[in-house]
Amino acid sequence: MLRGRRLRSAPLEGVVTEQRIQRRLAAILAADVVGYSALMQRAEEATYAEFERLRRELIEPSLRSHEGRLIKTTGDGALAEFASPLAAMRCAVEIQDRLAPGSSPLRLRVGINLGDVIVGQDGELYGDGINIAVRLEGIADPGGILISEKVFSEVEGKLDVGFEDRGGQQLKNISRPVRAYAVCAGTHSVPTEGPGTAPPLPDKPSIAVLPFQNMSGDPEQDYFADGVVEDIITALSRFKSLFVIARNSSFTYKGKAVDIKQIGRELGVRYVLEGSVRKAANRVRIAAQLINASTGAHLWADRFDGVIEDIFELQDQVTTSVVGAITPTLERAEIGRAVLKPTNSLDAYDHYMRGISSAYQWTNEANNEALRHYYKAIELDPNFALAHALATCCYGWRKINRRVTDTAREIAETKRLAERATQLGQDDAQVLCWSGAALAFVVGEVDAGVALVDRALRLNPNLMDAWLSSGLVRLVLGEWNLAVEHFAHAIRLSPFDPLLFLMQGGTASGHFYAGRYDEAAVWSAKSIGENPNFSSAWRIAAGSNAFLGRQEQAQKAVAHLQQLEPALRIATITYAVPLHPSALARIKEGLRKAGLPE
Repeated sequence: MLRGRRLRSAPLEGVVTEQRIQRRLAAILAADVVGYSALMQRAEEATYAEFERLRRELIEPSLRSHEGRLIKTTGDGALAEFASPLAAMRCAVEIQDRLAPGSSPLRLRVGINLGDVIVGQDGELYGDGINIAVRLEGIADPGGILISEKVFSEVEGKLDVGFEDRGGQQLKNISRPVRAYAVCAGTHSVPTEGPGTAPPLPDKPSIAVLPFQNMSGDPEQDYFADGVVEDIITALSRFKSLFVIARNSSFTYKGKAVDIKQIGRELGVRYVLEGSVRKAANRVRIAAQLINASTGAHLWADRFDGVIEDIFELQDQVTTSVVGAITPTLERAEIGRAVLKPTNSLDAYDHYMRGISSAYQWTNEANNEALRHYYKAIELDPNFALAHALATCCYGWRKINRRVTDTAREIAETKRLAERATQLGQDDAQVLCWSGAALAFVVGEVDAGVALVDRALRLNPNLMDAWLSSGLVRLVLGEWNLAVEHFAHAIRLSPFDPLLFLMQGGTASGHFYAGRYDEAAVWSAKSIGENPNFSSAWRIAAGSNAFLGRQEQAQKAVAHLQQLEPALRIATITYAVPLHPSALARIKEGLRKAGLPE
């Protein structure tokens, strides 16, 4: 992060000097890469090279075209001076607009200030005029622009953009609050897909449920608090009149100090539910509050006390109260259907929640542990549909990650679990979605799997897993454009999901197989940025760059791919999941052009 510095001058010993300090009014633009340190940890060379490319091809040319002067660059940012705040704004909007279509996996924050600066003898600029720009950049939305009130007064009405008054901001090392204005999302081409963006609000009530705080004093009880939230999200998501952020994205805020307004902007929701769970002996207390994310106003708060045996009833009370506060016109019968519980066995439910807690760690060892918990839940309650369906997900994970040890046995077991799950949960979107995906990808019964996934989408259009599964099965069917649309919807529902790399990689595949190689290259780069070990994304990156004639980038992608899959050859290309015949032929052709040996 760039930091402005104050000019310090000391007289020479024995000499009386009077140094005249030069000052001038300047518009200062500070830009910085979002999440640069994390990106460097994931893919150091690729991140460094991409920022250098952006600096050469985008940032410096934009500065020149708007008569800006580059003051300083660091590994992840730039500081520039402009003759007018209007020129600085035009430059910032141009940069963010050109990044918006997804031309780079990197995102920038930009802060702009108009203020008095000190001109050092070395030509560098110092003082609060710069400090404020840098501090504004630090609190700007990812992919956004935040300006001071002085800049706003100079540019308002002179550009085709809108502004949101963020009020007085207390900035570090700045004595007085600075009133700030953000360029509104959607008034210039700030991207709306993927992490680090500010999506527009949906056209219906939207909510994110944050992880509840575990007040029990026992870290081992985290799974219990998480399970309470998981069920509330599931119940809310069944309402077609609501837009509900998926669990995996809302849980990225777990254990962090949160700014509700910022969360609302980052997730693109109007409401946020937060709370706590205290479990002691056989007693449990759930406290929750519903907040309007745009204003910070508390709409509803309550506390629910009971014994462990009443946990399902307590969760129902929370869900019903939240739905009633957001959409009071919903019928009570509809609410009743939404809060139905998956099992009446508390012990089975306990293992189910422990299984979810393990599965969300996304490792092979944790996946095996989750499978053991799901089987235990099924043993305790043979009619537990969700436990059957989630067990099929574990087998799907094993196949995708090439961890299958007995193919025939695991295919047969996945088929048995999926069929039993759908018998038990015919109207449960989660059951249908996960079972359908397993039938398609593990068992190979694509038509049956697609039918179940489609039914899940009709039952619950808020279920991210259903949209992700639908995108994947559309790839199998060769429906490339529909696949891209469904991946985009999955990303909107869960923009910070641990499986974001899979959604982005699926999007890249859809574009690639449809012949849109530019878009494929962009989305494969995003996927690699999220998960550098995702070999499918490297395959698309190599093939798309080869078809575009970018041989150097294609060869580098092949080199990375061969590090991940040393035995890979054109003749041995296979996929863990079924692939449309035309898609397999195209990826082979692309990899052949990229230099993969026969």
